[in-house]
Amino acid sequence: MPQYRYADVGINLTDPVFQGEYYGKKHHEDDTNHVLQRAISIGCTKFMVTGSDLKESKKAIELAEKYSGRCYATVGVHPCSAKIFDFHPGGPSQLLQELEDLAVDAKKRGLATAFGEIGLDYDRLMLTGKDQQLKYFEAQLDIAVKVQLPLFLHSRAAGEDFERLLASRLPDLPRKGLVHSFTGTVEEMKRLVALGLDVGVNGCSMKTEENLEVVKKIPLEHLQVETDGPWCEMRASHASAKYKEDAPSLPHSVKKEKWNKDSMVKGRNESATIAHVAHIIAKVKGIPTTKVCEAAWKNSIQMFGFGETLEDQAL
Repeated sequence: MPQYRYADVGINLTDPVFQGEYYGKKHHEDDTNHVLQRAISIGCTKFMVTGSDLKESKKAIELAEKYSGRCYATVGVHPCSAKIFDFHPGGPSQLLQELEDLAVDAKKRGLATAFGEIGLDYDRLMLTGKDQQLKYFEAQLDIAVKVQLPLFLHSRAAGEDFERLLASRLPDLPRKGLVHSFTGTVEEMKRLVALGLDVGVNGCSMKTEENLEVVKKIPLEHLQVETDGPWCEMRASHASAKYKEDAPSLPHSVKKEKWNKDSMVKGRNESATIAHVAHIIAKVKGIPTTKVCEAAWKNSIQMFGFGETLEDQAL
């Protein structure tokens, strides 16, 4: 039996690379099932598949149907894609209604466990302007309150506006939400935790020494772990690398041209690497990995459910 138990609360399984397609070229068969099985073998048994727009949210729900009891979906439009509201057939109100209907139906069927990925990203205003991001973040927050799903949130260089819009709505969301792939400051993290939000940590959350200082100070009762695969892999150039020396071994990796069903693909992050995320968090905090895993699992189940109950949480 695996030593630890994990929930990967941020995994982009709808990305074409998990169907074997890289930059528009097919290199191997769809290996989603192999990706999941590698993760399950190390104790990662729950996967929250990110929806980044209406189409991807529908795909995430399809995966939740296919891998019932393992995969769960989020529903929402990413801030960098928020301009699509203005070009949707029927206009922004039509897209908002379609998102709401999709979320209501998927929640009822036990397939959607969060509303997102929504938020603000002022680092990439060239993709969607600030006014559009603000307008449609606010509108989607209102849907989340109506549907009563916890939030799956994205924030980059937008702390003040992000916190302001959330603060007025979080009292109406008992399970609050998760700020995923967190890369902000210690002060920002403390303000988010004070609002009742959890913080999601992955490889991108531990690139620099400043990042590690933040991770060190995240309260265990507000910590969740994720990979954000196929992105956010931990690299030798990252500050986190010095903590990997005695990390648990991962499956063998090969180049995509040499793909086989038993190996990870180099440069493509996947859920099995969550073991390294938890290990490094524990090293940074100076506590046993067991404590990190127990806390993160409990927090994820309390917020998102994933078909589990509080009584199921004891390791």
